Amino acid sequence: MNDDPSNNGQASKSWIDRLSQAFSSEPRSPEDLQRMLRDAEFQQLIDADAMSIIEGAMQVTDMRVEEIMIPRSRMVTVKAEADPSSYMNDIIDSAHSRFPAIGDTSDDVVGILLAKDLLPLALRNNLTRDSIRDILRPATVVPESKRCNQLLKEFKENRNHMAIVVDEYGGVAGLITIEDVLEQIVGDIEDEHDVDDDDQIMEREHGIYAVKAQTAIEDFNQFFGTELDEDEFDTIGGLLLKEFGRLPRRGESTTVDRFRFKVLNADNRKVRLIQVKPIA
Repeated sequence: MNDDPSNNGQASKSWIDRLSQAFSSEPRSPEDLQRMLRDAEFQQLIDADAMSIIEGAMQVTDMRVEEIMIPRSRMVTVKAEADPSSYMNDIIDSAHSRFPAIGDTSDDVVGILLAKDLLPLALRNNLTRDSIRDILRPATVVPESKRCNQLLKEFKENRNHMAIVVDEYGGVAGLITIEDVLEQIVGDIEDEHDVDDDDQIMEREHGIYAVKAQTAIEDFNQFFGTELDEDEFDTIGGLLLKEFGRLPRRGESTTVDRFRFKVLNADNRKVRLIQVKPIA
């Protein structure tokens, strides 16, 4: 063991000098900052995982709720005035922890039902319409245009985990959870209820789909009735890498066959999520 304090000081100074050198010039744009971070990664001042998280955090500042929300068509809801027995199986099968409770119409969200709040009622054999109404939590409502970093801050400050997303006319467009935002920073957060092959292709709105980059070409072809080459590429992400000739950035688009592909989420290593829109 080396107890020479001068050597320790020299090693510390060397590390600080290396870090200072990596950031010797002031970044003038997000691109400059990203380049400097990649230089720091190349010099092993930050590791690959840290770099991925930093890039994810930077991307979230530009992303809007509508890009990553769960669309209305995929929401699992309960009817506030219905007998709880009519939707208990849906709650159990979905394995979600929070459910929007709707009133007379699907645009009338009267609260959020937490699955954990149902347990005491079930144990007391008190699952009634009145008892359910009493345990509903207030619903947080946000516009589609809200930036994801602002929403994450509000989630943290209010200790909230879910928000209802509305369009410009006040209609329900979908919902978003704190997990949806965090996944844009740290990558997919899988739990015991996640199934690898489920929800690879999700309809965001009529005729526009969000497709995970790891979706198999075979599955894409089957879903859209296309004949993309299944021999040369395994996934949609691999196909796009070939089309661009490089790793595309978020927001870049290209046309393949009869579809317009737009990158919704990507870092400096891989594409994560793609928007697919059929061309008329």
